[in-house]
Amino acid sequence: MPFWINLSVGLLSAAISAGFGVILIPYLKKLKVGAHILEIGPRWQKDKEGTPLMGGFMFAASTVIASLAGCLIISRYRSAHLTDVPENALYKLLLGLGAALLFMLIGFADDYIKVIKKRNQGFNAKAKSLCQVVVIVLYLAALHLLGDTTSVVIPFLGEIDLGVFYYIIMAVAIYGFVNAVNLTDGVDGLCASVTLVYSAAFILIFVLLGDWEYSAFSAAVAGGCLGFLVWNLHPAKVFMGDTGSMFLGGCVVALGFASGLELLIPLVGIIYLAEAMSDVIQIGSYKLRHKRVFKMAPIHHHFELSGWSEYKIVFVFSGITLIAGALGVAATYIYTK
Repeated sequence: MPFWINLSVGLLSAAISAGFGVILIPYLKKLKVGAHILEIGPRWQKDKEGTPLMGGFMFAASTVIASLAGCLIISRYRSAHLTDVPENALYKLLLGLGAALLFMLIGFADDYIKVIKKRNQGFNAKAKSLCQVVVIVLYLAALHLLGDTTSVVIPFLGEIDLGVFYYIIMAVAIYGFVNAVNLTDGVDGLCASVTLVYSAAFILIFVLLGDWEYSAFSAAVAGGCLGFLVWNLHPAKVFMGDTGSMFLGGCVVALGFASGLELLIPLVGIIYLAEAMSDVIQIGSYKLRHKRVFKMAPIHHHFELSGWSEYKIVFVFSGITLIAGALGVAATYIYTK
């Protein structure tokens, strides 16, 4: 596939996402849909009180539009060059988008309760988890109906069939990573920057796998994050909210599963893993020893309290993701040879 298709999809998504902000941000301000910063965070974060929330609609809309536009372009290109469409390619793309949008609705409910109902803790934790589990079960069931196997590719060991345990393990992994992406959204530009690099890596991964449709999806996610960063880099004019971070969590998972190389998710998404594990370690340590391992969790707040600027955190975390992404691309290259 000519790389100009991915480039065009990415630029279209970036333009829609950035352009949407011109309309959405003033509207959110008019509705007084502003973030409430909890007292437990770094004291300087209180300066962000009232920053418009739910900006995730910007890149969610651009991702859907650009992905579908990319599929249309790819379809025309395949027809012109008599190239066969992989079985269920479009269905899997729509399934990934659908799952991400359902996660987004859960995040929107959380944001709505926080800013409209004025309940700082948002959606009831148990109800939120239950909704996520329902989406996960539906997603895995749909993948099964589309013929996905229960095997995972383990480097140097080949494919290992996990049978029914595949669904249990993957359900836990999806739940963990969707919420890990949510945790990563705690510093201006961090979640969008890390996901931009993550998605860019998957563009190359899908090119190597010959999966054009999902390569375009990756480009759409990356472009949407890039356009959002126009408004979200420090000092942020808008926050993505759970609306956006839950959508990105769904996209992160969908890209990994579509590749058929699920172990790439924790590799390329090592920052998400670190954010989630820092939270688990902090809570576990405090409950067992009444001592904290980090100054504050998730780990980006630890570095923030250690004197790192928000720019430095974004730069370092994105750089780590870039290295991890390069390793993921290299692993895929070896796998395809």
